[in-house]
Amino acid sequence: MNITTHETVLEPADNQRLNSLCGPYDDNIKQLERRLGIEINHRGNLFAITGDTICVKAASEILQLLYKQTKQKDNIIDIEPEQIHLAIKESGALEKAKEHLPAYVDLHGSKQVMIKTKRGVIKPRTPNQAQYIAHVLDYDISFGIGPAGTGKTYLAVAAAVDALEKQQIRRIVLTRPAVEAGEKLGFLPGDLSQKVDPYLRPLYDALFEMLGFEKVEKLIEKSVIEVAPLAYMRGRTLNDAFIILDESQNTTIEQMKMFLTRIGFNSKAVITGDITQIDLPRHQKSGLRHAIEVLSEVDDISFNFFKSEDVVRHPVVARIVNAYEKWEQQEHKQQQS
Repeated sequence: MNITTHETVLEPADNQRLNSLCGPYDDNIKQLERRLGIEINHRGNLFAITGDTICVKAASEILQLLYKQTKQKDNIIDIEPEQIHLAIKESGALEKAKEHLPAYVDLHGSKQVMIKTKRGVIKPRTPNQAQYIAHVLDYDISFGIGPAGTGKTYLAVAAAVDALEKQQIRRIVLTRPAVEAGEKLGFLPGDLSQKVDPYLRPLYDALFEMLGFEKVEKLIEKSVIEVAPLAYMRGRTLNDAFIILDESQNTTIEQMKMFLTRIGFNSKAVITGDITQIDLPRHQKSGLRHAIEVLSEVDDISFNFFKSEDVVRHPVVARIVNAYEKWEQQEHKQQQS
């Protein structure tokens, strides 16, 4: 990665137009910095940009382009976060810069990314995990599909924490369908929040391990981290967020579509699930199964499939997964014959 500093002068100098470009509290400039991994310092209409050469050049062009858009006839126009997002997309800078970023290393022919959190470095343990992390960082929407214990949720939460600490996003949203796996919600004690908490516990556990209990509690109080049932997502648009949908095999087709259309500007979504553990009524098709069929050819969406050899829990778990897979294959053959 080639680091350079470039100075850009926006003309004609106009304080009103500069304020419109930078946004309140320089929010637009901060968004450019987060998305392109650069640093921007400005005084008046002089902007000094430091970072990877490709991203610096793109940022300079984006600033010039957006500055022109701040004035239409005699009116001053405010630049919105959506315009920043679209300008970055159209520049293609992130795709070009990926070739030069040093974060990728070979692991049995795959790509690996190490995720750094304050509690330590998290490394993938299998080639599939390595590819999964690389795709989570590269794509706006990623699916992680496979048996329990393969690290689907844990690695997604790690990537979300990393993005939050690097200020690439403003909040983490963790969600899960509250589908009963043999137990009825209505018979559990407490209010709705207390009833659904057990279903969201794996997400809390991963956060506590990476950030510590006290920090997680503070971030939840400030709504920087939100943990909520999937039903709470309806009608919302989530910008500047890292969104994880866990246990997605228990979504209906309508719920999966609803969730995928919540994703806003500068947001990333990871959908995890195990299609062998569906708790929906038999007549209902899993939204995850349907998404695999419908979205497999859509650009900017990655599908990552884990196998029993990717299980990183107790060795007996992998053998249990294999045994159930073998039994299901035999059952399927018997039903066909």
